[in-house]
Amino acid sequence: MADKTVDRGPWTGCAVMFLQSLCPGVNLLSLYKDREQGKFIVFKVIKLTLTDSAGGLGGYEILKVHDADPFLGVEVKFEDVAACQQFLESYSSGAVRQSLSQHACRLLALSQEFTVETQLKASTHILDLYLDKLELCLQHIHLSQPERLRDEEIDHLEQQLQTQALRPAPQSTPVTQEESPVPSNCFKFQNKVFEDRMLTATDVQSFSNGVGRQWKHVGRALGKSCRALKGPAIDNLAYEYEREGLYEQAYQLLSRFIQAEGRAAKLSRLVKALEDCKLTSLAENILDIQPRE
Repeated sequence: MADKTVDRGPWTGCAVMFLQSLCPGVNLLSLYKDREQGKFIVFKVIKLTLTDSAGGLGGYEILKVHDADPFLGVEVKFEDVAACQQFLESYSSGAVRQSLSQHACRLLALSQEFTVETQLKASTHILDLYLDKLELCLQHIHLSQPERLRDEEIDHLEQQLQTQALRPAPQSTPVTQEESPVPSNCFKFQNKVFEDRMLTATDVQSFSNGVGRQWKHVGRALGKSCRALKGPAIDNLAYEYEREGLYEQAYQLLSRFIQAEGRAAKLSRLVKALEDCKLTSLAENILDIQPRE
């Protein structure tokens, strides 16, 4: 992977994210070398993290996961500048590490908090040094064109993921007396059970884009269980960011909630607040529920 002069055409670029677990007893490189379940679980953690941080399943593809001892290297080809920009913003804000931690804890069934060291490179450029210069990072990634097609091993792992996703859920026995309890790491919305998780940069953007003038009502609903949003906090936010408009006011509201609550800033709390404010369509959008015909 090297810098090249790029002809005009569809936007593409390449970056390598290096990962190293800081948790004793958890070695991502060793797990990935495990030919059995370890390789698939680590790949699934990486794939889910990219889905969270790049805004969905499109606009990028994993080309190769390789040994960069003591790091695990993940080579990613970006095929859409918007997806690449969103990934960079998520990486810069710490949302990528947060997502990695969340998915690794769940899929690896860890009893301790998972922390990870990351580094992002495009060719020889260490992008961690330029994260405050988004355009420069995008330029380095754009000039760093991939020198290989997707690895056959990645093809196989992607097929495994698709097979797992398409596998029909086991038929549940009808419950006549009482509903099955919702697991502690899940929540229910519209009679469906969703896995709970920490809020991501994508959630913040979806909320800010869709809530409009109702952001204050949602803020007060969140404030029932968040001290940082009680009292005059909502009105102060409205005054402080009035010139920037509704998007920025909503963005700052949810950012303050996440900053104050930390790991307790869960998706379920935002969905509950949206339900309380009769904003179910926005909750569906954030949960990626397809609208009814």
